[in-house]
Amino acid sequence: MAAYKQRLGRGLAALIGDDVAEDTVIDEARGFRRIAIELLHPNPHNPRRRFEPGDLDELVQSIRARGVLQPLIVRPRSGGGQGYEIVAGERRWRAAQRVPMHDVPVLIREFSDGEALEIALIENVQRADLNALEEAQGYAELVQHFGYTQQQLADSISKSRSHIANSLRLLTLPDEVKAHLATGALTAGHARTLVASATPAELAQDIIKLGLSVREAERLTQSAQQPKKDRRPPRSDADTRDLERRLGQALGLKIQIVDRGDAGGRVTIHYRTLEQLDEVSRRLAGQ
Repeated sequence: MAAYKQRLGRGLAALIGDDVAEDTVIDEARGFRRIAIELLHPNPHNPRRRFEPGDLDELVQSIRARGVLQPLIVRPRSGGGQGYEIVAGERRWRAAQRVPMHDVPVLIREFSDGEALEIALIENVQRADLNALEEAQGYAELVQHFGYTQQQLADSISKSRSHIANSLRLLTLPDEVKAHLATGALTAGHARTLVASATPAELAQDIIKLGLSVREAERLTQSAQQPKKDRRPPRSDADTRDLERRLGQALGLKIQIVDRGDAGGRVTIHYRTLEQLDEVSRRLAGQ
């Protein structure tokens, strides 16, 4: 296994033992075969868990126009099951079904469960196909079930050890926060600010509702950790509400003001059409 790990971080070409580039021309003489789509099965340990139909639209169009240019990496199914398990290329397999295609090019290799998960993780990370939660879950499975240390994992996928550690910390967040992370409502940067918080779910709602940047989320989290008497919660007094009303009447749009006193605040202008946005831009520019 140690010799195998030394080859990681060099991409899928190194992992499968062939010089397979992104624009590989399928050539059966080099070991590629065409396998019926119904004989291929997804990897149950694939770190990518969410496959939204809209995410595949561009790939479907590309395959419809040019076919599958890069082979899928597969292995024989364990337990004597019929067909093959996809190690790398599940997005291509799913998109090919929508074209529809009857078969796809594959390269068959023998991999252990740990190696198959590692390859799937590397492919998805290199292609930026995983959300932050899926990435963290993939790292955790390699550490917990296949004996990787954080440093070995960092070396394997050409990431820093701190990146691995920060990703794994996201898994300590409550399920409610992880759900926001999975859907993209929160970024990994936002979520990391909540790891040490005593009320991460509540703060996550505030971050999403107010549309805070990561820097602003950090300040919000730090404020929440202060003794209650020292906190500066958002103010919504009568003067602020009156100012929202007057600005809203002047612009003809909904205005939201979040006032944190000496800590600053935020003014949000809500618009529904591009014409309204153009009008606000023109008036702010003094035109």
